[in-house]
Amino acid sequence: MRLALYQPDIAQNVGAILRLAACVGVGVDIIEPCGFPFGDATLKRAALDYLRHASFVRHESWAAFAASKPVRVVLMTTKADRPYTSFAFEDADTILLGRESAGVPAEVAASADVSLTIPMCPGMRSLNVAITAGMVLGEGLRQTNGFPAAGGAYR
Repeated sequence: MRLALYQPDIAQNVGAILRLAACVGVGVDIIEPCGFPFGDATLKRAALDYLRHASFVRHESWAAFAASKPVRVVLMTTKADRPYTSFAFEDADTILLGRESAGVPAEVAASADVSLTIPMCPGMRSLNVAITAGMVLGEGLRQTNGFPAAGGAYR
């Protein structure tokens, strides 16, 4: 299982997601351009020393990411009707998260294999992208028994 970040705007969110990914042993695809200089100190501050343990690939564009042939792209969006809690995740899924300011464009959304949402209270617009990553990745890893084994060893 992987996370993919589409043109992220906020370095602190990327840092938090890289830390999450390092801790649970999943890779991250970062689809550029980012809304900040990637080596920015705020990215390092949010990821702390976990950054060196994070496995990530930077893609220069959506086309470059698509050419990497992800098996199944699962888009998280407020525009979907299907909750992530009713979805059967698979080991090879890539969970795609959009820009904090704008989500993903229509052509990217149309190319996703499935679009899911997190149920929220009426009137609430959206969750922070790092919170979304943690919730949905946690459910996907739970369903696929993909968490690292006790004691930190990967399965």
